[in-house]
Amino acid sequence: MGGRAPGRAPAHALCSLAAVSTRASSATAQRLRFTVQARDGGARAGVLELRHGTVETPAFVPLASAATVRTLDFDDVERLGYTLVLGNTFLLMLRPGAETVERFGGLHGFTGWRGAFITDSGGFQVFSLGHGSVAEEIKGARRRPDAERLLLSIDEEGARFRSYVDGSVQVLTPERSMAVQAALGSDIALAFDECTPFHAGRDYTARSLERTNRWLDRCIAWQRANAPAWQALFGIVQGGVWEDLRERSKAHLLSRDIDGVAIGGSLGRDKAQMRDVVGWSVRGLPDELPRHLLGIGDVEDVLDAVALGIDTFDCATPTRLARHGTALVPDPASRFRLDVGKAPSRFDDRPLAAGCDCPTCRRHSRAYLHYLVRAGEPSAGRLLTLHNLAFMAALMRGIRAAVRARRFADYRSAVLAGREPFGPLTPPQHEEIDERG
Repeated sequence: MGGRAPGRAPAHALCSLAAVSTRASSATAQRLRFTVQARDGGARAGVLELRHGTVETPAFVPLASAATVRTLDFDDVERLGYTLVLGNTFLLMLRPGAETVERFGGLHGFTGWRGAFITDSGGFQVFSLGHGSVAEEIKGARRRPDAERLLLSIDEEGARFRSYVDGSVQVLTPERSMAVQAALGSDIALAFDECTPFHAGRDYTARSLERTNRWLDRCIAWQRANAPAWQALFGIVQGGVWEDLRERSKAHLLSRDIDGVAIGGSLGRDKAQMRDVVGWSVRGLPDELPRHLLGIGDVEDVLDAVALGIDTFDCATPTRLARHGTALVPDPASRFRLDVGKAPSRFDDRPLAAGCDCPTCRRHSRAYLHYLVRAGEPSAGRLLTLHNLAFMAALMRGIRAAVRARRFADYRSAVLAGREPFGPLTPPQHEEIDERG
């Protein structure tokens, strides 16, 4: 796979960021068009135009990691109002394989999704193989013994790891990551990076950042010469929890031919530190570059990041919670979560959220959902996923409307008080959502 050049197209003429900032080059115009239409403090609302869809920002991006939003089909996702989903390069290169997806015309032909795709680079999975999830690492969970670890090495070439599918040794390099993402045909590809763990020291994080910067240059060289002319490429701000390293990362990104910026790596131990790190990462970024925050989707965190100028988010939390019996509800005292499987829902005839127009809330009580969760019925995951993604869609509609009306602070306060996103400040979802299956 790494030696192939799927989706080969004529090479782009490279242009400097300064040129991109002052004029829309023909190559950039083909890859994406981003327009900031309104501002309220640091928050901004706009439109991101991609090859396969238009995204109103700020926007939440559901995960379709293995080419599906788990428990749903893509008609569901479309009816909920989403136009951009995220696919996982690491998972898809191992199964079903990039060549298989490419044979069907990329992810759009393979899945039938009519919106846009963004694909991650595999860098976060490199981190996860070696250190576990971010939450596990911060909590100090026991690391796997060396014999059980799937990450074998990280060096200048890339990352060597053992496939969880068949045990084969794989090498993921910047070029292979770009080749896989080109074969997948995503609208936005992310540059290959190393996501350093929270407990990594400054020296290691600095060395990792320099290597990630060199990897970015290799990604750009391969992607601009070989990927579809319409595929955009985002660089990723790294640097851990050190302000000067974040600045160094940004400086390198902004000197290169990129179409947008993603913010990744360890964002800190707590929410206060995360706000600082995100703030450092977006400070001084050109308006013309869309900004994507990787792996963040809690309600409070989304509100904080929008205030700092973030445009798009992806996160597994809403759909993962749903599959484990937890609904998103406008209740800040419970961190906006309701464990439907617990006893208080057993005889509760209310919907999950008053004012929510999703099919789950229109037709079903908490008591019925409690029964489905306790019985282990697959429909429980589907119904809760529909609701949780409807919750996130409503939250983002309200944020966009508030920014355009210059009332973001009021809306943020209303959400944090539990009066939104199903109150008078949130515009309704106009398209009817089916409940099937």
